[in-house]
Amino acid sequence: MYQNKTIAVFGVSADPAKYGYKIFTVLLKKGFRVYGINPKGGEVAGQPVYARLADVPARADVAVMVIPPAALVPAVQQCIDAGVKEIWFQPGAQSDDAYDLAETAGITAVNSCFMADNGLW
Repeated sequence: MYQNKTIAVFGVSADPAKYGYKIFTVLLKKGFRVYGINPKGGEVAGQPVYARLADVPARADVAVMVIPPAALVPAVQQCIDAGVKEIWFQPGAQSDDAYDLAETAGITAVNSCFMADNGLW
C-alpha cells in the first residue's frame, strides 16, 4: 500500500538503538522512497538527513513521527505546509494537540505503529 509513496521519517537518528534509526533503515532496505528529518541534519545509512521537511527534494505523501510529543505540533505544521496527506504518530510520539491539528488540516492522522500495522517489522 505504501510502496509507491514517499515517506518522511521525523526523528531519524544515527544511533542504531533508537527507533528513528530502525524505522528509517528498515524502510530503506525494503526499497521505500524515504527521507530522514532531524533538525541536526547530517547523514544516516549513507543517506542525507534534512533539517526540515521543506528541504526534502521530493513531496512527502506520508510522515512518520518518531519525536518527543513536545516537538510534534511544529512538525505537523511542517507537514501541513508541505502538503503531506497522512501522518503516523508512533507510540511515545503522540499528542492530542498534534493529532487534532493534523485532522483539522484534512490530514489522515493515525496513532499507531506504522511498521507493525503495515507488516514491516
